[in-house]
This record gives sequence, structure tokens and C-alpha cells, in this order.
Amino acid sequence: MTSTASRPGRVAKLPPRERILDAAEELFQSEGIRRVGVQAIAEKAETTKAAIYRHFETKDALVAEWLRILAADYRAAFDRVEADHPGRPREQILGLARFIAEGLPTLSHRGCPFINSLAELPDRSHPARRVIEEHKAGQTRRLVGMCAEAGLSDPGQAAAQITFLLEGAQVSSQNGSIDRVGERLTRIVEGILGQ
Repeated sequence: MTSTASRPGRVAKLPPRERILDAAEELFQSEGIRRVGVQAIAEKAETTKAAIYRHFETKDALVAEWLRILAADYRAAFDRVEADHPGRPREQILGLARFIAEGLPTLSHRGCPFINSLAELPDRSHPARRVIEEHKAGQTRRLVGMCAEAGLSDPGQAAAQITFLLEGAQVSSQNGSIDRVGERLTRIVEGILGQ
């Protein structure tokens, strides 16, 4: 999603639905889903609660839409590495590791929005939780496919190891427990790929 650093100058230029999503993203990332009320989103978006409910039936629906947008950003990252390295699945996998590694320094102090959302939404029937689970399952399928195309002996196991690394790197970067996280992530993925 686009950076909200330049938000104040952009707010009046965005259509209402995008202003609401932009404000929700900033607040959910900085404060968490449960701590942010609809009124706070309305104020940040320079709109009203009624306007929010015209675009999103419930706060849960707004959270789910925000996560759908984030999931689309990650799918686009997969698409980019495939386009940048056609027919070279090992480079595609390394490209994903680099994408995560390069994003670590700018990762919110709160960390991965998917991991945080899962922690805040324990009810498995929550619509946002279903978005996350579908997104993660789709990522896993794509990664298993890349590992199979790369000729790895156990594509499912390799994809699981890489997934653990990608997600663990985000958590380790957030909590500061390990230094040079991005560099280490890339090197370990190279080892899994036998490079």
C-alpha cells in the first residue's frame, strides 16, 4: 500500500472510500485493530461515521477490505519476481526473499499486519481472518509451485521452510532480537535453494 507519510496533503484529494481506507491503514498499523474505533477513522479521514458505514457495512468489513488490499500488494510482489525472472524459479524465490529483506527496515514498529491481525482476531469466523488465511494459502501454493519448478526434491517442505523464514524475519526485525535480519534471510534462502 502507498506510504501515508504525505497523508495530510493528500487527504482532500482522495475520494471518500480511499480516504477511509488510507486512514484505517495508518491507524490499524500504528495502534492495532481493536484499539481503533470508527470515530477515530472518520476523524483521520476527514469524514463522518455515516460515510464510513455507507462504504463499509461494519468495521469488520473495513478491516477485511484493508487486508485484501495488502494481500493484493503481496500477490503483485509474486507477479513482479516472476516477470523479472521468467523461467528462473530459483531467482524468483530469491526475489521474494529480497522483497521481504528490503522491506524490513521500513517495517512498522508493530510488525507484519497479517501476523498482528491474526493475534487481534482470534475468532476464526471473522471475515478479516478468512482473508488472511486465504491469502496465506495462496502464497503457499505459489511458493510450492516455484519450488517444484526449481527442481527441489521436496517442494512442500522447501516452501514451508522459506515461509517460516520470511515470516520469522519480519518478527525478528520487529523485536530487534537478531541483527542483519535481511542479510541472514537471503543467505539462508540461498542455502535452501542450494546456491
